[in-house]
Amino acid sequence: MSTILQVTIRGRVQGVGYRAWIEHQAIACKLEGWVRNRRDGSVEALFSGPPQLVATMVTLCRHGPPSAHVDAVKDEPGDPEALNLRRAGERFSVLPTV
Repeated sequence: MSTILQVTIRGRVQGVGYRAWIEHQAIACKLEGWVRNRRDGSVEALFSGPPQLVATMVTLCRHGPPSAHVDAVKDEPGDPEALNLRRAGERFSVLPTV
């Protein structure tokens, strides 16, 4: 069984390596999905995989890399179709800002 969560992270999360850090953590957890900056200053991510690993990733997002300061993390069920936003052939992608 697989879980898909869409996560929005707010705080000082842009310009501090947050997307690269999420990519590294997600790949280490063998998750599928993507991460991108949003113009409102937040970071958005989609994680898909075993429920425990997805939950672990959301917990990691509450802390982020050392230079980040996370104020809030919101997670909600993700749409399986959103996985199609990934680049072809990638399990986890860093996407352009929206």
